[in-house]
Amino acid sequence: MKIHHVGVAVANLDEGIALYTSIFGARVTHRATVEGIEGAFLDLGTAELELIAPTRPDSPLSKFLADRGPGLHHVAYAVPDIKKALSDAAAAGLELIDTEPRIGLHGVPIAFIHPKSVGGVLTEFVEI
Repeated sequence: MKIHHVGVAVANLDEGIALYTSIFGARVTHRATVEGIEGAFLDLGTAELELIAPTRPDSPLSKFLADRGPGLHHVAYAVPDIKKALSDAAAAGLELIDTEPRIGLHGVPIAFIHPKSVGGVLTEFVEI
């Protein structure tokens, strides 16, 4: 297993993209909208960053931003078999947010584990 990307919540996606492309030299590789979230994947050379912004005020990401402000949202891990990864996590006693995979911004299956089960950081599995 390896880190696939780090997700950062921003209030305005275009402003976030402008910051990371001008200051850090990132390059946008993919942009999409799904389930109340607009996101952009940025290539940083040796790492990938996902900037995410809410598209509606009632989305969970809007609540996250209201409670915590912009910043680290999640760490995503690449897994070859997401259903097995979820099964293993559940068997280990971790609290799953998603008991079944769903399609994420990259168009591949994703699933989240509750932050209180993994040291306070929202954890995402991404099937590759």
